[in-house]
Amino acid sequence: MEVVSAQNAFSEQLSLGLSQEQKLFSRVVDATSPAQADAGDPQRITARPACMNFNDSGACVTQCPQTFVYNPTTFQLEHNHNAKYTYGAFCVKKCPHNFVVDSSSCVRACPSSKMEVEENGIKMCKPCTDICPKACDGIGTGSLVSAQTVDSSNIDKFINCTKINGNLIFLVTGIHGKIIRSCSESINFPTMDPYHTIAAINPEKLNIFQTVREITGYLNIQSWPENMTDFRVFSNLVTIGGRALYSGLSLLILKQQGITSLQFQSLKQISAGNIYITDNSNLCYYHTVNWTSLFSTPTQKTVIHRNKRAENCSKYYFSMQIFLPVTGLLWEDIPVASTVRLDCVGVWSSPPDRLLMEWEFREFANGSVCVECDPQCEKMEDNMITCYGPGPDHCTKCFHFKDGPNCVEKCPDGLQGANSFIFKYADEDRECHPCHPNCTQGSLAQVESERNVSSSIVCQTPGK
Repeated sequence: MEVVSAQNAFSEQLSLGLSQEQKLFSRVVDATSPAQADAGDPQRITARPACMNFNDSGACVTQCPQTFVYNPTTFQLEHNHNAKYTYGAFCVKKCPHNFVVDSSSCVRACPSSKMEVEENGIKMCKPCTDICPKACDGIGTGSLVSAQTVDSSNIDKFINCTKINGNLIFLVTGIHGKIIRSCSESINFPTMDPYHTIAAINPEKLNIFQTVREITGYLNIQSWPENMTDFRVFSNLVTIGGRALYSGLSLLILKQQGITSLQFQSLKQISAGNIYITDNSNLCYYHTVNWTSLFSTPTQKTVIHRNKRAENCSKYYFSMQIFLPVTGLLWEDIPVASTVRLDCVGVWSSPPDRLLMEWEFREFANGSVCVECDPQCEKMEDNMITCYGPGPDHCTKCFHFKDGPNCVEKCPDGLQGANSFIFKYADEDRECHPCHPNCTQGSLAQVESERNVSSSIVCQTPGK
């Protein structure tokens, strides 16, 4: 039996009321009979007695059999093999073929925080782990077919983009703005329309590109804001596809005198095309990158010259991080500008300061790798360990509540169990305990009616 942590599905299971789409479905006469809905056929209209909530094969129920049921023994939600989905006012075994499954409902489209995936032949909405995948047109492609460069008039089209279908081009007319004049032909001579301008890009806007993971074409940088000394806005870029090339190039960085380092920290592959990084007089650390390891074919080449000489650069790359226990290095071997990790709790700056600094995330050591603790773990201070393993059951202390061994966002409040609904209350130590059995009887209808308004507390102590 597949088991998932209760805290990961609480928000999915707590909504016992109807969504706005389901309420709309209930008002119109296009619901199917349960038998036809079970077969996934929404076409036939059948007049049936209306239920207050849902119709499950002819029986009126407060909710359809949920996809997960709470196991009070393991304190976890387990897959329910008798689950059904809500389709309008009916409970169905599977959604119509042109709908997708979102938690326990059949919906027309996934919400913005989820993406559509197919598992075992079923289209489902899955939460995005970071930002939801979003493909966008590049410069010279699709909606930007007439654009020559990223500029202030089109940069907002790249918001939340993870994949660029085409190219990204940065020219001086885009970074610093331009004046556009439109010519119209007359019988005797051309006339000039009034001037209008495209403003310079606000450098902060370039952070939009931090979501980009892939560029299918090429990256061409021939202009960049003077106050930005690197390309860290592309720190999450993993792949440059090179499906389209600029004079045989998939990566071009030319005459950027303000750039001191590249900061392509995630770049793993340049599938086609050559690299041309030239005439950037202050650019350092380009020689620390194994460029050929990024190539997919032996014919790809690099042309990297007339940048800052390596011997004139600082000896050490300023963003290097060293996990001291694993490397076995001595303090005197550590680069002066590096960040040294003594463990997965805190960090030290390197000599000569060796100042203890606060690490943004709380992590545990998995061999030589620091792995982030579960978000339900409370962040511990004073160099104390926040967790000792993955998942919500390995926290030193819970951020919200504790249900059995698991840290959870809230105690079970009307979760469907094998034979009844589960209600629990939190004591003064924020640990979840079952309500008295009498608390759940006769209270469910009230909880149902108030579900979309406020959270209804069924009990506060075992006997109340």
